[in-house]
Amino acid sequence: MVPLRLLHLADLHIGKRVCDFPMLEDQRHALSQVLDLLRGGSVDALLVAGDLYDKSQPSSEAVALVDWFLSGVAATGVPAIVIPGNHDSAERVAYAGSLLARQGIHMAPAFDGNIEPVVLHDELGPVHVWPIPYLHPATIRHFLPDAKTDTYTDAFRSLVSSLPLDAGVRNVAVVHQFVTAAGCTVERSDSEVSVGGLDNVDASVFDPFDYVALGHIHRPQRVGRDTVRYAGSLLKYSLSEADYDKSMPLVTLGPKGEEPDIELVPVRPLHDLRRIRGPLDKLLSPEVVGAQDANDYLHVVLTDENVEVNAMARLRDAYPNVMSITYDNARTRAAGVRTDAADAPAEASPLELFSRFYEEQNGLPLSETQLKIVREELKGIEAM
Repeated sequence: MVPLRLLHLADLHIGKRVCDFPMLEDQRHALSQVLDLLRGGSVDALLVAGDLYDKSQPSSEAVALVDWFLSGVAATGVPAIVIPGNHDSAERVAYAGSLLARQGIHMAPAFDGNIEPVVLHDELGPVHVWPIPYLHPATIRHFLPDAKTDTYTDAFRSLVSSLPLDAGVRNVAVVHQFVTAAGCTVERSDSEVSVGGLDNVDASVFDPFDYVALGHIHRPQRVGRDTVRYAGSLLKYSLSEADYDKSMPLVTLGPKGEEPDIELVPVRPLHDLRRIRGPLDKLLSPEVVGAQDANDYLHVVLTDENVEVNAMARLRDAYPNVMSITYDNARTRAAGVRTDAADAPAEASPLELFSRFYEEQNGLPLSETQLKIVREELKGIEAM
């Protein structure tokens, strides 16, 4: 018996810029590896767990890259199931869904209270793949008015309970939410925003599923059990991700009731993102420059006691893709300055925190009218 093999991707963020560096070329390089894997015959279905784009209104270049990728997937004959994440417009992702489905590319429709599974088959029988798009409790409440939706966990437990799951077949969920488990710490990067953890969904909600393909958190990891898993982002999009490699879970589904086998397939970046540290002259020495790929994306920590006015220009002569420079010396240590400040902003105001959270959740910044309302509300809270 040949079991079904699922390749799990998430958080592609096509069109993203990191420190104002465009990532499209790097994303094409990574997606080419996905297509090579699909062409090799070792994958039976592709799951993309949200944040296909980096913005709800992506650039024409980003749309063109997604079109190139999905066309390539369709040409392999491998079916794909794609859901929108919080950075996506659900309506844009669902556009031409019926037409794409005829090519085996199943784009999750905008949520209307119903979720239909994509049914796959292998020699062991059917596999029901449930595309659950990024949702807020208020959206679930709108379509399921009798459901308990006090918290994200309540809302998603109600949603899962409403699905016509067949417990006798293998069920897979594709989900883009902040999923946590009791006693399990979810390792996060600076690329995600959550206010106080109020948006978390307990992993027990997804107990009826044999595998849960998660998106939203950029660090690849399991949540509570091996079969509830974040694939992580396709590339390193933050300095906080510099110290670990990216991968794609390749999940082999055995018979119902058996634990799936999970292999992590590495993603080879076009340019790695890493940190280098030391005095400027030493970092510019031929032996250091030649030790690794000088075209990598670099966050540089200089340990010189004196600030070099032309440091960035000198560094970029040797390393074209320097993203940031910070100093770690006696003066900065005495002042308590963080050496990773370029990637982790200093203490933010409540308005800044809320604005960042809103944009991460909705893919658009607050409008001027919304900013005015939030400012007034915050003034009222401060006056209490």
